[in-house]
Amino acid sequence: MDSSQQYDVLIIGGAMVGSTLACALSQGEFSKHLKIAVVESKPFDKGWVRGEGFDPRVSALTTASRKIFASLGVWQHIQKYRNSPFVGMSVWDAEGTGHIEFNANSMAEKQLGHIIENRVVLAGILERLETLGTVDWLCPQKLTNIERLQNSDGSQWAVYLSDGTCLETKLLIGADGALSLVRDLAGFEVKEKPYQHHSIVTTVRTEKNHGAVARQRFIATGPLALLPLQDESGDEHYCSIVWSAEPDTAKAIIAMDDAAFCHALGKASEHCLGEILSAEKRFAFPLLERHASQYVQPGLALIGDAAHTIHPLAGQGVNLGFLDAAVLAEEINRAMGKQVNIGNLLVLKRFQRRRKGENTLMMTTMGGFKALFEANALPVRWARNMGMTWMNRLPPVKNKIMARAMGLEGDLPRLAKGRPL
Repeated sequence: MDSSQQYDVLIIGGAMVGSTLACALSQGEFSKHLKIAVVESKPFDKGWVRGEGFDPRVSALTTASRKIFASLGVWQHIQKYRNSPFVGMSVWDAEGTGHIEFNANSMAEKQLGHIIENRVVLAGILERLETLGTVDWLCPQKLTNIERLQNSDGSQWAVYLSDGTCLETKLLIGADGALSLVRDLAGFEVKEKPYQHHSIVTTVRTEKNHGAVARQRFIATGPLALLPLQDESGDEHYCSIVWSAEPDTAKAIIAMDDAAFCHALGKASEHCLGEILSAEKRFAFPLLERHASQYVQPGLALIGDAAHTIHPLAGQGVNLGFLDAAVLAEEINRAMGKQVNIGNLLVLKRFQRRRKGENTLMMTTMGGFKALFEANALPVRWARNMGMTWMNRLPPVKNKIMARAMGLEGDLPRLAKGRPL
């Protein structure tokens, strides 16, 4: 086989998490010498980031994610586009008086996080990859099959693409999302549980200024989040909406005309930002919890949604994926420094040990929150509201919770601490 068809690392999926891994590996002290390629079904194109209107898909980037991007030289590219830091968070229960407020000042931080359109995040990563010029971008291409090669340790793979190309790689990465073909073709066992919710996303313009505060109201039918956005002029009358509802309710909401939707959203949000003046096109998708029983095999690793998906009520999903990418890059760089085969199962299991427990904890916590706020029994509602009010009066307790959510605590990779690989 021609050497141009052989790679050290082959990443299937060039969206935010896969491209972050490529960017990190390209800058590691030892991993930068690897031959890396990304297979992506969409063209390598940043032009659409300047399109009119907001992307309905946004991410609430944590401090840990921001530090990863700053360490990789990506953040400066993201900042050229729209990004919306938020300094406060307000959470309240529709079934009572319970509420809790979080504030960046009380944590000695400039902000709690940033709400950024997914296409802006991806454009920033791609621009940094272009400046590095070390990664082959194979697109638009689709994966069709994978086959383990019969080498000494069984860690190398043959990868077949839609145009008939066959590639060989020492390490295959599945970063191809929740419906990962890499995961399925490799035979990973996946535990799947539907949340019985659909998530409705769109962008709205509000009567009142959001004041850089993220808001979330827990309704009996599911959580409603109003995430602050600002346009290029700094106008703070825009919010990204993530409204989780039971399938029939979600279908009815999607079917509404714009005026009816704005009215329903205003009522559901208790008009916390006044009237909803306008809304862009709405999208809905079903929510499922998925978790692969293992993240690795010899010469193969899953990251991001290919390994785990989580309810969006706390906006942690893609942030877990960025931490996956940063930890895996760290372990690969470490193996390269010790001249160990990067596809060795012991190397990959170090990555799995560091990430699976952290991901499981977050998934379990989010599942518990969802169940708690869905409970309608009067004693549970009373305890829930009292608990929120009590916690709101104890800054050390709520700041501890927020620190974990922001990625300021836990087994953090070097990149998330602002250090190079």
